[in-house]
Amino acid sequence: MRAVVQRVSRARVAVAGETVGSIGAGLCVLVGVAAEDSNEDAERLAAKVARLRIFENDAGKFDLSVLDVDGEALVVSQFTLIAGSKRQRGTRPDFSKAASREKAEPLYEAVCEALRAAGVPVQTGIFGARMQLDLLNDGPVTIVMDA
Repeated sequence: MRAVVQRVSRARVAVAGETVGSIGAGLCVLVGVAAEDSNEDAERLAAKVARLRIFENDAGKFDLSVLDVDGEALVVSQFTLIAGSKRQRGTRPDFSKAASREKAEPLYEAVCEALRAAGVPVQTGIFGARMQLDLLNDGPVTIVMDA
């Protein structure tokens, strides 16, 4: 399981031009689920995201988490994070290691629920939909994490 975590001033996700999730200051979290991932991976990833210290304290140091700053999270599924490109002869990414929809959707939902259980307010996109993401990356700060 892989996540791209961006510190944002605001973020929103739309489907067919209609906003389905939006947040103010906090984290935009793109989540990719691999075929071998489990519920334990989802819980571990959510715990890492909730405690990730990428917000500045009064001294300007990265020392605060989204929980510490009362931030929110916009969590969006993105299977393309699991793409491989090392052994490709062409330029088309290999998505064979991504989980099937039947496996990925419950694990994506488990990440969202684990973040909520940790105390992070969560908004989401729509799993499997073609989405448009609009965000204002603050910093910019972007972290790639694996469960």
